[in-house]
Amino acid sequence: MKSNIPTKAEEWLAKVSAPEKTKGRFKLFLGYAPGVGKTYAMLSEGIRRSGYGEHVVIGIIETHGRKGIAELANQLEAVPRRKIEYRGTIFEEMDVDAIIARRPQIVLLDELAHTNIPGSKHRKRYEDVQEILGAKIDVISTMNIQHLESIAPTVHAITGITVRETVPDWVALMANETVMVDLTPEALQNRLRRGVVYSPDKVDQALKNFFRGGNLNALRELALRQVAEQVDRSLESYMESKEIDENWAVRERLAVCISSNPAAQYLIARAARMARRLDAHFYVIYVDAGMDETAERRKSLAANLQFAENLGAEIIQTRGRSIADVVANVVREKHITQVIFGRSAVRGLHRLFYLSAVHRFLRAAPTVDVHIVTHGEETAAGKK
Repeated sequence: MKSNIPTKAEEWLAKVSAPEKTKGRFKLFLGYAPGVGKTYAMLSEGIRRSGYGEHVVIGIIETHGRKGIAELANQLEAVPRRKIEYRGTIFEEMDVDAIIARRPQIVLLDELAHTNIPGSKHRKRYEDVQEILGAKIDVISTMNIQHLESIAPTVHAITGITVRETVPDWVALMANETVMVDLTPEALQNRLRRGVVYSPDKVDQALKNFFRGGNLNALRELALRQVAEQVDRSLESYMESKEIDENWAVRERLAVCISSNPAAQYLIARAARMARRLDAHFYVIYVDAGMDETAERRKSLAANLQFAENLGAEIIQTRGRSIADVVANVVREKHITQVIFGRSAVRGLHRLFYLSAVHRFLRAAPTVDVHIVTHGEETAAGKK
């Protein structure tokens, strides 16, 4: 019977055949509010992977007085923090140089959006992460959705709270893996009342402010959408790398093709309503075929595109002689699942040309649903 234990030769072959690691892998536990369990999940993974034989260290963990977090943290090696004097007070920050010198396989770093004390090696903790990843050490970190730079203004509008520590969006996008640590708002509020998140004297104030049910539902949706977008990008990258041309309708992607004609605004509005009902990513495609050179047409086109942006569309402007072929290429590249073409109420030769263009698109495009929306010029321009 053959042994499943690898021989020394097999181990050597595995090492030399594996691609050389150029940088560490970055895993991010994302939450929508304090107390959902990000740090607990990160520490639990660190303990599990340490049990598999991987060298895991704690770079920095903030327990915030939570007993369960402290108990988990005590099960792992922690790299001593660096002491920094600032304005007569001693602060402790993560010691990046000591972590790299220790050469672990994995380092756990809490609160990615943290701003370091002046005198630290880097201004922001995410810059510490970049250096550690560059040293070919894997990083596992945590962050709440409100600390994402593009989302912080929305969070302020919802909660009235100004988020002062943020990270650029590209930092979250560089994560090789993002895990949403989810908990229903009701369960989170119950944890708060039990004193798991904050001390009892802060609970009532927290429930009346940041931790109101409406706030938590809105923040949770923002976090879920962020993770869904990252999953969507990962799937698109995978399909491109594997040269998969057919559309995988995991999430609907709806596009409408427009011209400079003011009638296009009717199509855009119709498509926007469909996209909302389907929860689809919404595109507006304009192909410049050299027929919109006059000032009047350019002005009308600009109005159409602005209208589309106002309705949340992603605008795709491109050029080409054959509109059907160009749109087919866009559908393939963006993995669009549904396309809307407009047709004014015309007859005769114009109708034949239109049908010919649609047939040409269907021959050139991958599998896609096509909607033909017919409208009269009066309806399209909008009755007063």
